[in-house]
Amino acid sequence: MNPTMIQFFHWYSDGNAQLFDQIKDCTAYLKELGISAVWFPPAYKAAGGGYSVGYDPYDLFDLGEFDQKGTIPTKYGTKEEYLNACKTLESNEISVYVDIVLNHKAGGDEMEKFHVIKVNPENRLEDISEPFEIESYTKFTFPGRGNTYSDFEWNFQCFSGVDYAEGQEDGIFRIISEYCDGWEEMISDEKGNYDYLMYNDIEHRNPFVREELNNWAKWYHDQVQFDGVRLDAVKHQSPEFYQEWLYNLRANTGKNIFAVGEYWAPGELSLLEKYIEATAGSMSLFDSSLQQNFHIASLSGSEYDLRTIFDETLTSANPLLSVTLVDNHDTQPLQELEAPVEKWFKPLAYALILLRQDGYPCIFYPDLFGAHYIDKDKEGNDQEIFLDKVEKIEELLKARQLFAYGIQRDYFEDANCLGWIREGDEEHAGCAVVLSNKDAYEKPMEMGIQYAGQNFYDYLGWFEEKITIDEKGWGNFPVPAGNVSVWVPE
Repeated sequence: MNPTMIQFFHWYSDGNAQLFDQIKDCTAYLKELGISAVWFPPAYKAAGGGYSVGYDPYDLFDLGEFDQKGTIPTKYGTKEEYLNACKTLESNEISVYVDIVLNHKAGGDEMEKFHVIKVNPENRLEDISEPFEIESYTKFTFPGRGNTYSDFEWNFQCFSGVDYAEGQEDGIFRIISEYCDGWEEMISDEKGNYDYLMYNDIEHRNPFVREELNNWAKWYHDQVQFDGVRLDAVKHQSPEFYQEWLYNLRANTGKNIFAVGEYWAPGELSLLEKYIEATAGSMSLFDSSLQQNFHIASLSGSEYDLRTIFDETLTSANPLLSVTLVDNHDTQPLQELEAPVEKWFKPLAYALILLRQDGYPCIFYPDLFGAHYIDKDKEGNDQEIFLDKVEKIEELLKARQLFAYGIQRDYFEDANCLGWIREGDEEHAGCAVVLSNKDAYEKPMEMGIQYAGQNFYDYLGWFEEKITIDEKGWGNFPVPAGNVSVWVPE
C-alpha cells in the first residue's frame, strides 16, 4: 500500500465543531481512499482557550481535561473525544500523527522580574539597549491542573526571549540567565538569528527543560499511542535539540516514530539540506519549494515550463525525506504565508505528488472536504473565502492505491505537457498519467511489452474511448486542455 497522510484541519476549522468526532466518523471513508495516516492539530490547551488553533501552547499536559483558559475542551474537543478518535483510527490501521509545538509557550499565569537586552527585530544579533529589568508573564503554574502528571514549574529561566514587557513598547527582549548566553545557533542567518519567533521562546539549553520535554513526550505517547509527529517551526529551534528529543522518544517508546519537520523555506533547498544534515537525517521535511513551484505554476498558466516543476526541490534532491503537499494551513488564503495553488491547477499538482514514486504525499482537509470562512485581508477588510473540494481528488487517491506502483518512466520533453508511466508490480497493474497546462494533447508513452494488446481507459472519466497498447508496448494517451488524465488497463 502506498502511504498517504491527510492534514485533517485548517486554520479556520470551525470552533466547537467537534473535529475529533468528525475524524472518528470519517475513518471508514479515509480508509476507502487509502489514507494511511491522519495529522491532528495541536491537541493541548492553548493560551487562546477554546478558540485557538493551537499554535500558542499553554499547557502540554492538558489534552482537553482541565478547566483552564476559560474552557475544558480545546477548540477541537475533549480529551476523551481525542482518545476515542485516535483509537478508532488505530483499530482501522490508520496511523495517528500528532502536532508538536516546542518552540514557545504562551499565556503565562504570573509575572516575574528579570533582566533582558532589547534587540533589533530585523537583526537579533544587534543589541539596542543595555541590560535592564522588565516584568513579564513567564511563570506557569497551571492552576486548573496543578501537579497532575507533572510538577515542573516553568519560569523565566526556561525561556530565551519574550515579546512583552510590562509598561514597555512591544519588542524582542533577550533574557539574561545562567542558561541563556545569546541566542541558540540556527541553520540560516535570516534576521541575524531567527531563534526567536513569538511569545515566550523556550530555552532548550536548560537541562531541566530538556528533561521535562522528554518526559512529556513519553507521557503523551502513553496517552495517545501515536505513530508519528509533525514538528512545528523547526527553523527556529536547535537541530541538536530535536535530534536528541527524537532519539529519546523512539528509545522510550520502542517505536520508530515517524517525524516530519516544518522548515518553511520556499526556494531555499540548501537550507533544508543543511537542516537534514544537522539532524543526521532523523526527520523528514515538508517540501516547501515544491509547494511554491505549484503556486507559481498555477498563477502562470501556459507560460510556466512544466519541465522545471521539480527543479530545486527536496523531492528531487532527497525523495526519501520529502513530504510533499499542495497547500496547508499556512499557505491558505488570508494567512501570513499565503501562497495558495489556484483551483484549476490543483488536480495537476495532486497527480504530481500522488502518482509518482518520490515523496510522501500529504493532502489538505479543504481539498477533500471544502471550506468556507471569513477573515481580515491585508487592508483590514472582511473577506469571505470559499475553497472547493478538488475535482477528481477521490479518483486520484484511489488511483494511487490501485495503480501507482513499479518502474516509472518520464516523458518530460514538452514545456506544457508532462507524462509518465508506472509499470505496476506483481500485485498491481500500472498506469499512464498525462497533464497539460495549455492545450489538449496526445502523449505517446511506453507502458511495456507486457501490456501489448490491452485496452486502457481514462480512470478520471474525461474520455469514453479506449486506448489499445500496440505490439511494442506503446500507446497514445490524450489529456484535456489544462487538466490531467490517468489511464489504466481494463
